[in-house]
Amino acid sequence: MEKEKSKRIQTSFLNAVEKKALVWLAERQPRWVTSDMLTVVGFLGAVIIAVGFILSNVNVNFLWLASFGFVVNWYGDSLDGTLARVRNTQRPVYGFYIDHTTDAINEVLMFLGAGMTPFMHFGLAAVILVIYLMLTLNVTMNAHLKGEFRLTYAKLGPTEFRLICILANVLIICIKPLQEFSREIMWFGSTVSLHLLDVVGVVIFIVLVIIYCTTIFQDGRAYAKADPSKKHE
Repeated sequence: MEKEKSKRIQTSFLNAVEKKALVWLAERQPRWVTSDMLTVVGFLGAVIIAVGFILSNVNVNFLWLASFGFVVNWYGDSLDGTLARVRNTQRPVYGFYIDHTTDAINEVLMFLGAGMTPFMHFGLAAVILVIYLMLTLNVTMNAHLKGEFRLTYAKLGPTEFRLICILANVLIICIKPLQEFSREIMWFGSTVSLHLLDVVGVVIFIVLVIIYCTTIFQDGRAYAKADPSKKHE
């Protein structure tokens, strides 16, 4: 869906190629395809991801299904807004609301689905979801306060994170020792076994925390200058 009329800041590694691909796809969509339909496609992609992750408890090859879900989610979630812009059918208020609502639902499905695989602890997935939603909330506040809608941080955006997840899935499926990978660490006096997706998740969590802390520090300073405290006369 089209977002509120804010300046879109997107500087990811794949931004230039992705933008051309999305415009190309949008121009070739049948007239009966609408932005709302593509939003639903993105949601169905998130459902497929969650189902694939959960079913990997039965057979690791269901991670292929989860990877397919990431492609479906990208197609719907990335193309809905592009379609509206190409056809000049933007609905800024409605689109902003629907887009952020469905994004939050999709993120819950994807992260908690990952936590239900045999390769990641559910608690870790939940913690990553929390910091991701905190970062998303910060993006939404800046869209309202500064008129900037930042889609990427440190050259990484949703598309890059989807590709990282797909790559991790492929490695787990194709390299059997990675399926059995486990490292034990001490955590507050208890022994915890870390699997491959746990390691990937910890790295992603650290990156998100750094991005979040850096962002709120920079934004806080900028807002303090823009809205200085008033001295008593």
